[in-house]
Amino acid sequence: MSEKIAFLAADTDSAQAALHELTEIYGQCDFKEADYIVALGGDGFMLQTLHLCQNFRAPVYGMNRGTVGFMMNAYETDALPLRLSNAEEQIINPLIMKATLVDGKVETALAINEVSLLRAGPQAAKLQIWVDNRQRMDELVCDGVLVATPAGSTAYNYSAHGPILPMGADVLAMTALNAYRPRRWRGALLPKTAVVRIDVLDNTKRPVMADADSISFKNVKKVEISSETKIQHRILFNEGHGLDERLIQEQFV
Repeated sequence: MSEKIAFLAADTDSAQAALHELTEIYGQCDFKEADYIVALGGDGFMLQTLHLCQNFRAPVYGMNRGTVGFMMNAYETDALPLRLSNAEEQIINPLIMKATLVDGKVETALAINEVSLLRAGPQAAKLQIWVDNRQRMDELVCDGVLVATPAGSTAYNYSAHGPILPMGADVLAMTALNAYRPRRWRGALLPKTAVVRIDVLDNTKRPVMADADSISFKNVKKVEISSETKIQHRILFNEGHGLDERLIQEQFV
C-alpha cells in the first residue's frame, strides 16, 4: 500500500509551482489521513506548518522553496516516498509563552525557535529576570532578551551572538539583545526544565512587546517561558542530514 502524502505550500511562485508539480506526480490527501506532511517553502513556512499540524499524527518533511532553509531538505521530485521512508526523525518540544499585558489580559503562544522580548519604544527596556522563582538579575537594560530552543539556536539567537545548542543538550539559551547594563552580559545557558519569568520594569515609559515565533503581543508587563514537553513536533530530514549534523556544520562555516 502506497504512503499517503499531504502537501502544503507557501504563497510564493516557486512554492506554488512545486506544489503543482508534486501533486501531479504523487497526488494529494487530507492532512488527517496523511502518513507524511510535506511543507514547501522556507524556514518561516516550516514553523507555520509545524504549528498548524501539531495535532496530526504525521511527521513533517520540508523541501526548500525559500531562502535559508535550515530546517528544510533540498527540493527534489524523484523518489520522494523512498526519501520519506528512509528519513531521520527529530522530535522537538516547543516553548510555551504566557504573557501578562499591562491591562491584565493574559495571552499564550507556542514557539519552536524562540520567545523574544523587544523594546517597543525609543528607550531601552528595563527587565528583571527570574529563573525557577529565584531572582537572577535585578535589572537588565537592553533592547531585549530571548530564550531559544536548540532547534532555534541558529536563528535569531545566533545572530544576536548566542550559542548554538546541540539537539540532545536539554538546555535553553537566554541571550541579551544589545545589553547596555550590565554591558558585558550576553546571556546564560539554562536547563530545559527551567521556568523563566521576565518582568518589564517601568513598562509605561519603556514599553515592551513579546514575540513567540512571530506571534506578537504589545504592552507586556511580564512573560513566563517554559518547555512544553506534552507537545512533540516530528520533523524529518534526509538520511545523514539531520539537525544534529546541520548544527555542527553551521559552527564550521
